[in-house]
Amino acid sequence: MKHVALYPGSFDPITFGHLDILERATNLFDKVIVTVAVNKEKSAVFTGEERLALIHECLEGKSWAKNITVNKFTGLLVNHAQKLKADTLIRGVRQISDFEYEFRMALTNKRLAPDVDTVFLMPDEEFTFISASLVKEIAYWGGDLTSFVPDNVAEALKSKYGNK
Repeated sequence: MKHVALYPGSFDPITFGHLDILERATNLFDKVIVTVAVNKEKSAVFTGEERLALIHECLEGKSWAKNITVNKFTGLLVNHAQKLKADTLIRGVRQISDFEYEFRMALTNKRLAPDVDTVFLMPDEEFTFISASLVKEIAYWGGDLTSFVPDNVAEALKSKYGNK
């Protein structure tokens, strides 16, 4: 039986690793909701609205994206999941250090919302080293982003950082 899953993250910016996990999730769930976490306490390169637009652009024309919706939220993730009637949270895990953090978060979320499960998905090995912070560092210094993010995201990053 398939369910509704929530794939949360800052997606600042969305990377090929995020998209790989998202595509995998569409094979496991009837509906996948990508939800952009907006936290005014953290400084982001892109606004919540800009991140939503970039994600929508990345999904355009993808046959596997038909059961995906995109939104944003602030507050507790499990409250947002329950509001959207999502019974599963999707978390990407690239390496052991990710798992330790995500495992603690999954246990906390389970305590707060026993009806919401967490599923860990690994990206394809070619994407395991990609992180949004790494992408931002490369963009800041004017490096080549073609193997890290889609073209629309690379262009948006170039626009934000300019040429160094």
